[in-house]
Amino acid sequence: MKMTLDRPQLISLAAGFTDDLSLPVEQTRELLSEILANPKLARATLQYGSTIGDARLRKLTAERLLKQDERNSRKLYSPERLLITHGSQQLLYLLTECLCDAGDIVLVEDPTYFVYLGIVQSHGLKTRGVPLEVDGLDLKALERILESLKRSGTLRRLKMLYLVSYFQNPSAVTTSFAKKAGALELLRRYERFAGHPIYLLEDAAYRELRFGREEVTSALAAPGGAERVLYAGTYSKPFATGIRVGYGVLPEPILEVVLRVKGNHDFGTSNLLQQVLAGALSSHRYDEHISMLQRRYAQKAQVMTDALKEEFPTSVQWRQPEGGLYVWARLPAGAKTGAQSKIFKETFARDVLYVPGELCYANDTSRRKPQNEMRLSFGSASEKNIRKGIARLGAILCENLT
Repeated sequence: MKMTLDRPQLISLAAGFTDDLSLPVEQTRELLSEILANPKLARATLQYGSTIGDARLRKLTAERLLKQDERNSRKLYSPERLLITHGSQQLLYLLTECLCDAGDIVLVEDPTYFVYLGIVQSHGLKTRGVPLEVDGLDLKALERILESLKRSGTLRRLKMLYLVSYFQNPSAVTTSFAKKAGALELLRRYERFAGHPIYLLEDAAYRELRFGREEVTSALAAPGGAERVLYAGTYSKPFATGIRVGYGVLPEPILEVVLRVKGNHDFGTSNLLQQVLAGALSSHRYDEHISMLQRRYAQKAQVMTDALKEEFPTSVQWRQPEGGLYVWARLPAGAKTGAQSKIFKETFARDVLYVPGELCYANDTSRRKPQNEMRLSFGSASEKNIRKGIARLGAILCENLT
């Protein structure tokens, strides 16, 4: 992200920025004007809020989740189980801090969101990577890992499984509801050997950025989900990344502990930003923006994949995304895409940047990190720059893979 800002000529197919032209400038101006035109609301908005978050925003968020999952259990999606955070990133950090001690184990997807790996490393945690299939986790591999932890006597250090379940960053894979339910059932089966709860942390940051598939129900609705699923959502990606507001649905006593730590961090998420979002949700501006954004990203994804078909060697594998911001490309075995590789250096020298795939794999001594993958983002670059960047990268790949 820093390179993208500091080097204007750089075509970044790496940074997870959202589309600049789609940011809701006019809607936000209107919402702020409405808030500040009402003296009573304006004063309340510019005052401290509560640690758990604005009551109206929590209610609107709970109603939205209930509608998305099409479930009748209002208790499961009660505002009382929901807190507002500074983006979902803060919630991921808080949950890891509250649940884990140095030396504990967290299971992650192989590959996974590399920024979360930074949180894991900063807390001195160990990781095991669970391979991904086209519809999410390889459940047989997950069971083998759980069994190996049991045999080695280290299952007691396992605290949770982390999933980016919708249009995953980086692979764009969406985990099916059946896979979520199956993973949760396995975790609960092995709890009796661990001696404590094992949680499933569902990171749904990209859930609303879908444009090519049906809605997939969250793990909250799976058997046991109310007690064991930690759901992390955000309004940053689907509305405006500069509005750093996320939310979580948590069971007790996790909610109480997280609130206590969050209070020590910040006294509560920005009240002004919460009111902007509450206004957007209640006035249908949010829904209108989401519809536009989904069309916009579908168009940009098509531009990128059309360019990939034209410019990349046929030996490079990738799948058409159905949502999110990313395309995950796999080069032939033996090719290297890391930060010290010839391909990366030549690409950067031509003012194009991608994310080396090796950064998205946890430190897991049971396997080697793949060296031949890359994450390409169609989120922030213009259509013109997407075509230009893919053409430059494709030329380099043709030179190095033939």
